Amino acid sequence: MNNYELLKKMSFERLGGSKEELACANLLLDELQTVGIKGELESFQVDYSEVQEVSFEVLEPYYKKYNVTAYKMSGNTEINGLEAPFLYVENGLDVNLKEAKDKIVLLNGAVGYKTYKKLVEAKALGFVALSGSIYDREDETDLEERQLRERHYKNGKIPGVSMRAKDVEELILQKASKVRLKLTQNESTKDSHNVIATIDGSTFSDEIICFTAHYDSVRFSKGSYDNATGSVIIMDLLKYFIKNKPLRTLKFIWCGSEEMGLLGSKAYTKKHEDELKNYLLCINVDMAGNTIGYEQAVSTAEIALVNYIDYLGKEIGFPIISKQGVYPSDSTPFANASVPAVSFARLCDRNGAQIHSRKDNIKHLDEETLNKTSQFVLEFARRMVFSYVVPVSKEIPENMRKELDIYLGVKED
Repeated sequence: MNNYELLKKMSFERLGGSKEELACANLLLDELQTVGIKGELESFQVDYSEVQEVSFEVLEPYYKKYNVTAYKMSGNTEINGLEAPFLYVENGLDVNLKEAKDKIVLLNGAVGYKTYKKLVEAKALGFVALSGSIYDREDETDLEERQLRERHYKNGKIPGVSMRAKDVEELILQKASKVRLKLTQNESTKDSHNVIATIDGSTFSDEIICFTAHYDSVRFSKGSYDNATGSVIIMDLLKYFIKNKPLRTLKFIWCGSEEMGLLGSKAYTKKHEDELKNYLLCINVDMAGNTIGYEQAVSTAEIALVNYIDYLGKEIGFPIISKQGVYPSDSTPFANASVPAVSFARLCDRNGAQIHSRKDNIKHLDEETLNKTSQFVLEFARRMVFSYVVPVSKEIPENMRKELDIYLGVKED
């Protein structure tokens, strides 16, 4: 199995809803056509922001203009900007936010859902989020561009920006007390797409197993590792099952806009809600091929599936950590829709390939390592696809239901 050429072709920035993401979707359609499969695009809408102007200035006790990027979908300031006192609120604890009303506040990192809700409740006027590390070199790193999600702004909109950590450190040490934040952006929606292909089953055609992987990336990232690798692996699986007729029907879904909050898989499960009763299992692949790393399978399903994958790895000599949990990718909306799901990934610590930055490129990937993961996922998939009875219970355990509710924001932990 070898689809490294497709991996190379997919290695370019492709944000959800962008023309580049659509170009990548068409690459996948072209690849399907080479093996005689007619794929289809299913569109869905995603938030999209075009920034006209963004700036941040310290007015007191000194003057300096800092380089910042807009927090997209965070709204707009007045045309002349917001001028207000400045307050460092660290991690947004209640004690820190006690005096945040009518101030522009500084946070230690990206703005999580709970923290953002607290900012709204505290009546902060605007926010600055920290990007990167104080050790970053500007010629080697990018100032992150972030975007609020619906789960954020349903509580209201507060204009915000991201700033490099070294500049944030200077703000604190120089005791910035009054600042001006200016943000103008056009907020709208655009179409993103899921790419879908179907292989009909020969015997149990009303039973469906689906394979998912997202094909979008984030700003500044070519997304070779996250997640062109998963995309090419499920393409490899499709090519195998074209030649080896499956007993049950298989759906291959390349999900758009995963990086914006699993939007492609959420759109798919909503659109196909009625037919999901026939889906017996979702097999998701999210990142592989990194030279330094380790294999992992996370099952949002009964513990028996966790043990099955662990036994399979030991049986065929493939080292893999198998555990139960909610994996933050396209398997999760399927599990939430009562389809047992497992995500395969080859992960690494900070000493290996990195994601969500310019560092995610093909340089730190290895074709042989990618194929090893692909072969193991295929071996697992074959056993499910060709089994007389799929051995995975069509139930999501109660502990996984609770974890899903917390991850998806239905309940707070």
